[in-house]
Amino acid sequence: MNPELAAPISSAQTQAEAVEKRRGAALLFDNRYLPPLFITCILLTGQLTFGILESYEKTALAILTAIGMELVLGRLFTGKWPHLASAYISGISVGILIRSPAVWPYALCSAIAITSKYVLRVRNRHIWNPSNFGICAMLYLAPFAVASLSIQFGNSKWPMLVIWALGCLIIYNLRRFHITATYVISFIIFSFIRTWITGNPWQAEIAPLTGPLYQLYIFFMITDPKTTVHSKLGQCAVAVGIAFVEMILRLFEIVHAPYYALFIVGPVANLIEIYLTSRKQEAVKAA
Repeated sequence: MNPELAAPISSAQTQAEAVEKRRGAALLFDNRYLPPLFITCILLTGQLTFGILESYEKTALAILTAIGMELVLGRLFTGKWPHLASAYISGISVGILIRSPAVWPYALCSAIAITSKYVLRVRNRHIWNPSNFGICAMLYLAPFAVASLSIQFGNSKWPMLVIWALGCLIIYNLRRFHITATYVISFIIFSFIRTWITGNPWQAEIAPLTGPLYQLYIFFMITDPKTTVHSKLGQCAVAVGIAFVEMILRLFEIVHAPYYALFIVGPVANLIEIYLTSRKQEAVKAA
């Protein structure tokens, strides 16, 4: 065969194969939809079993505000339409975790959460988990109007087991299970330390881990791919650090200890990683 004719044919075959691969990839389930589906399961399980929501309208407002802010800010800052899975998770997390008799905190919390992704950035990375940042901001700035979900979901065995089983399966599929497992083990160990210090029953110290707040916390907040450090060892170390800071805050009887622990430790870890990465890049350039 004439080599000059073979090249175009080979090129055409390559292009055809690439098109087929894209079509095949399009038919595969996008893993980015797994967390939104799972968090929706948590919402439905909690609402149908215990009626955890203040109202459907308030939760819908939180979700729609998050999606609207994501669309506007994503287009404004990047010039592209963003994928909305993250915004949906942030909005529904706010709808579940925020408790208020008023309507405005749901919209404001979602707006703060999504805005933090685009405004509070270092070297093109946002360093706070959006929903955690929004909730912490509301708990600190408007404690007169806002509380967080605590015991409203209850600790019934079967709903909890279903959610934990689904959560572990999904997080394992997303290759983030080591973060959740490290945090849970650390929390249990530090619970016994708190028991030794305070004299409280160990069952009472471990009990929060079975509640709804922690089901969202360990499966969504501390595992957020965009706001965790990149190395697997670093992710495990950060999970231990979060559990440790939470233990300290609990010893000082700070009510919202898990939120504040992630708010403190997560960004510090990200900033350290950003600094070390920049130093390595500068060293490579200088070599």
